[in-house]
Amino acid sequence: MWRVGEFFSVACAACWALAVVLFRRSGETLPAFELNLFKNLLASALMVPTILIFHGPALPGYSLPEWGIVLLSGLVGIAIADTWYLRALNLMGASRTGVVAMLFSPFVVLFSVLFLAESLRPLQYLGFIVVLAGVLLVTWHRNRQEISLRALRLGVAFGAGSVLLMALGIVMVKPILETHEFLWTMGVRLAAGVAGMLVYVHVGRGWQRMGIHFRASQPWPTIIFASVMGSYVSMMLWLAGYKLTQASIASVLNETASAFIVLLAWLVLGEPLTRRKLAGVSLAFAGVSLVVLL
Repeated sequence: MWRVGEFFSVACAACWALAVVLFRRSGETLPAFELNLFKNLLASALMVPTILIFHGPALPGYSLPEWGIVLLSGLVGIAIADTWYLRALNLMGASRTGVVAMLFSPFVVLFSVLFLAESLRPLQYLGFIVVLAGVLLVTWHRNRQEISLRALRLGVAFGAGSVLLMALGIVMVKPILETHEFLWTMGVRLAAGVAGMLVYVHVGRGWQRMGIHFRASQPWPTIIFASVMGSYVSMMLWLAGYKLTQASIASVLNETASAFIVLLAWLVLGEPLTRRKLAGVSLAFAGVSLVVLL
C-alpha cells in the first residue's frame, strides 16, 4: 500500500513531466535562455512569500564559504543547466530529452563518490552502464527521419551536460541542505541563477534582443502554467517526497518522470511513441534502480 511520501514523489514526477512538455511547446516561440529566465523569475517571486510563511524574515545562518557554495550552485545548476535543458528540448523533443535526463541520478551518485567520499558498489557501476544503454537506445537510430543528425548530437550534448551540471550543483549544496532550512537554500539558489543570467544579459548588451522576444506574441498562459508547475509546485512535491519516505525510494519514483514525458509528448505534442523509446525508458529506469537502490 502506498504511503503519502511515495505519492508526493510520483506527483512530483508527473508535474515535472507536464511542465517539460509545455516548455517544449513554449520553446517553439521563446528561446531557451529567455524561457529559463522567465520561469526562474516567477519561481523566485513565489519563493519569497513561501519562505516568509515557513521561516520568517531572518536570513539563514550560512558561513561565508557556505554562501559562496549556495550561490555557485545556483549559477551552475539553474542559470546554465536549465538553459541547456530547454535547449535540448528544442533540438530533439521532449521524449528523447526526458530519457537523457535519467542520467541525473547516476551523475549524483558519481559526484557523491568523488566529492562526498561515498562508496559505490559494483552493481551500481553496472546500473550506470545500463542507463547509458537506455539513453543510446532512444537517441540512436540508423534512419533519422524526425530530426537531423546534427540536432540529435547537439540535443544529447546539451541534455547530458545539463543534468551533469544539475547533479554537480546539488552535490555541492547537499551538506548545506542537510544542516540549514531547505526553502532558504532553494530560494537563494534560484536568486543566484536569476542574478547570473541578468548579469550575462547586461554584459552582452542583450536587453534589446531579449525585449523583442518578450514583447512578441507568446503563449503566456502556457508559459506561466509550465513555470509554476516546473519550478515551484514540483519542487515542493519533491521536498515532501524526500521528507516523508526513504531518499532512495524517492529518487527512483522521481525518475518515473521520463515515462510520463514520453507518454505526454505522444499525447500532447504528437511525438512518435515507438517500441524503441519504450524499451529505452524501461532499460534506463532499470539502470537507475540499480544505482540508487543498492
